[in-house]
Amino acid sequence: AAAGLSYVGAYVINTYKSYDNFLQDKYALLPAVIIICVAVVMFIIGLIGCCATFRESRVGLGLFLAIILVIFIAEVSAFVLGFVYREKVKTDVQGTMRSVFEKYDGKNPESTVVDYLQEQFHCCGVKNYSDWKTTQWFNSTGNNSVPQSCCQQEAMNCTGHLDQPQEL
Repeated sequence: AAAGLSYVGAYVINTYKSYDNFLQDKYALLPAVIIICVAVVMFIIGLIGCCATFRESRVGLGLFLAIILVIFIAEVSAFVLGFVYREKVKTDVQGTMRSVFEKYDGKNPESTVVDYLQEQFHCCGVKNYSDWKTTQWFNSTGNNSVPQSCCQQEAMNCTGHLDQPQEL
């Protein structure tokens, strides 16, 4: 379990590099760091449990049980907090995404991240393609279209024009 959590934490940190423009909060990596710390603690606790079992130590097994109960309580607390604050996180991420979309010009690093995100998640805009209508890029191009990264991969002749929303 500790190895699995270590992998997940490292994967989140590695993936963060692709989306760091959307997650401008300095605490965005905190969950990944916590996951890695929990993995280290789980490894140590596992060693305590194994040593206590081999030595048949009642004190060691009691300590192991107490630690497992504390971890269980912490997991339940984390689940409840995640459930309670999920809307706040969603609102914060959408607000940050809207600000990044506002800075889109097709050339800057934020634009590259927006294009990457839309291509990877097969989406267009924060909620849908109509989000582009309020951006500075949309108004400056004047051609009533969204970026090419909004086009479906199957649509070969997609130009991003809003008169063909089925291709977006």
